Amino acid sequence: MIVGVPREVKDRENRVSTTPAGVHEYVAHGHVVLVERSAGAGSGFTDNEYLAAGAELVEGHDEVFARAEMIVKVKEPVASEYGLLRSNQLLFTYLHLAADEPLTRALIDRRVQAVAYETVQTTNNQLPLLTPMSEVAGRMSVQVGAHYLERTQGGRGTLLGGVPGVPGAEVVVIGGGVVGTNAAQMALGMGANVTIVDLSVDRLRFLDQVLHGRILTLASNRHNVAAAVATADLVIGGVLIPGARAPKLVTRDMVSTMRAGSVMVDVAIDQGGCFETAKPTSHSDPAYTVDGVIHYCVTNMPGAVPRTSTLALSNVTIPYGLALADHGLDGAVRRDPSLGHGVNVLDGKVTHAGVAEAFGLPYLPIEQVLSIAV
Repeated sequence: MIVGVPREVKDRENRVSTTPAGVHEYVAHGHVVLVERSAGAGSGFTDNEYLAAGAELVEGHDEVFARAEMIVKVKEPVASEYGLLRSNQLLFTYLHLAADEPLTRALIDRRVQAVAYETVQTTNNQLPLLTPMSEVAGRMSVQVGAHYLERTQGGRGTLLGGVPGVPGAEVVVIGGGVVGTNAAQMALGMGANVTIVDLSVDRLRFLDQVLHGRILTLASNRHNVAAAVATADLVIGGVLIPGARAPKLVTRDMVSTMRAGSVMVDVAIDQGGCFETAKPTSHSDPAYTVDGVIHYCVTNMPGAVPRTSTLALSNVTIPYGLALADHGLDGAVRRDPSLGHGVNVLDGKVTHAGVAEAFGLPYLPIEQVLSIAV
């Protein structure tokens, strides 16, 4: 198979989908890998490293899409790339379609085989290709929040960890999954006072145990969320429903009760955000203010630390990418049903229930499209 690795074009997106080590694996399996020139530069990988690994360097973005049978990216195609996709071309990347109707319809219209990293799901309900970037984003959310709490950034002028005699900041984490757990660990390590809110009492019990009772846990309901948010210096949104739009758990009314200069970081923004006041932002223009509260809602947070993020992402995506290249979509899904959960659009049909529900589109399970048991 001809595998294409284009340079990412989203605002300040310096990650690359495949490292030179990953290229070496594809080539060892007999595949041709086209790498757009300078695709890895933002992550610290040179063109010479890709050449040494066996890649063919390609000058233009368009040529990668035109020649490749499978496109392996980091972020979803932007509008300027829609026209480069073609029928039956495999697209393997983060998609977050439930928050992006134009892209969803473009993939349908162009009959792309679209496999989303974030919905590949194992039999024990793990999300192996989403987890590393959730870990990065969860940890980054605390760094970002601490930065915007500085008075020079418009914040309250609060040091996250405080000092002896002065208490640390109040950090509220909405969602106790991978993002929330990593955010809590970082905030605790910096000396903040941390509250985690989650629907699952079992999950809260687990977090209380593994974090040695150093956090306050709250069952998620409107009353508890409102009370926690009202006294928070930093609120981190880490809610996830795989493949579906995130629920709006923090309302505009709740935001209005927060103190001026408080900070909100919505890590769920790729899936529409879990704050009612959230709207997507970019690294070039990352923050805005509502009712005196700073909102940071960058849709590709891990792109700010591309070296770490690229290595972490490539570690987990390469085995799945090799399966797709070795066996094609049909064969790979037959061998590994977890990839079936990753297929969002195929043959002009929506094959993920969350995406179909988000836009009122017809839904056809992947096993019916491919006539297999998944």
